[in-house]
Amino acid sequence: MKVLLRRDVEGVGRRGDIVEVKGGYARNFLLPSGSALPASDGVAGQAGAMRRSRDLRDAQDRAAAETQKAELERSPIRVAARAGAHGKLFGSVGPVEIATAVTTATGVEVDRGQVVLDEHLKELGEVPVTITLVGGVSAAVTIEIVPLD
Repeated sequence: MKVLLRRDVEGVGRRGDIVEVKGGYARNFLLPSGSALPASDGVAGQAGAMRRSRDLRDAQDRAAAETQKAELERSPIRVAARAGAHGKLFGSVGPVEIATAVTTATGVEVDRGQVVLDEHLKELGEVPVTITLVGGVSAAVTIEIVPLD
């Protein structure tokens, strides 16, 4: 069954796309939830308008993400943590602490899910961390872990 998506649906398509889905999925989920409309001959114009507005919104989001990226990459972000005499941390610094420090230092809202870490940080020093922003923009942020005074 062909449907016009009214919003992004994971694994199916994006807003404004006309996609082919199983009839049961369309009747039981997409149509009742308002996520899609049945695709008829007159829907093509509406689909085009939805795609244009989606593309405009994506371009605006990407421009805002580029601005945020420049702000994040400007200077190292300091995170204070309790550490021993040899530079080992008592515990670790994870995505939650990094997101909080980035938001506090720069004013850019960063969620812990946007912080890409292979493993928690367990030593003092500077570490490069990737933060994924909207629109596929990634910022390489330097995190400086300093001892707590």
